[in-house]
Amino acid sequence: MTGEDKIRQAFENKNWQEIKVTDSWQIFKIMAEFVDGFEKMAKIGPCVSIFGSARTKRDNPHYKTSEDCARLLTERGYGVISGGGPGIMEAANKGAYEAGGKSVGLNIELPFEQFHNPYIDRDKLMEFDYFFVRKVMFMKYSQGFIILPGGFGTMDESFEAITLIQTGKIARFPIVFVGTEYWGGLFKWVEETMLHGEHNISADDLNLYRLVDTAEEAVEHIFRFYDKYVLKPNF
Repeated sequence: MTGEDKIRQAFENKNWQEIKVTDSWQIFKIMAEFVDGFEKMAKIGPCVSIFGSARTKRDNPHYKTSEDCARLLTERGYGVISGGGPGIMEAANKGAYEAGGKSVGLNIELPFEQFHNPYIDRDKLMEFDYFFVRKVMFMKYSQGFIILPGGFGTMDESFEAITLIQTGKIARFPIVFVGTEYWGGLFKWVEETMLHGEHNISADDLNLYRLVDTAEEAVEHIFRFYDKYVLKPNF
């Protein structure tokens, strides 16, 4: 029985269509997504999330890097979580799936581009209506983030994680950006303008993430982190 089924049963005297569309009853639809996500994700074990653009083509070098990251993580016993869609996400699931590892997809229903890829384990595909519920699943059940080139969504997910760690709202975990050519200008601006120019962050905040160029460097940073710290839930 899904979370939505449980809530529907609890409120069977109400019209479920009304519950889904009115503001006050929408709370229970949101709750259902959390219940389903927590119940399924709690059983998966240590995982690393790989982020990047849904628009990346299969012949793009970043696609291969994503595959390689997933394969290397799988060889060390980690599951791989992606946003469930095409592009970099597909490559991450493909790398995990073909290496015999756990391949998790947290898909989001979008009107124009998102559809789940075929490399997600059948029992590890989740569909979300709400971005904020989906992001909680990434934050709570990932032991690390690997960020490949992407757009606004990729930046949203990665910088929210950095912010939550910076403010002590979740436990620290490794965050690795792959591709100095792509990300280097952004983080040069972070250091020169945010830190030294306007003093809007502290020098220690630059240690909340790592910028690398290869799949091997990315996963090695995560492995070294957990040589020092114990794997545990993030909050």
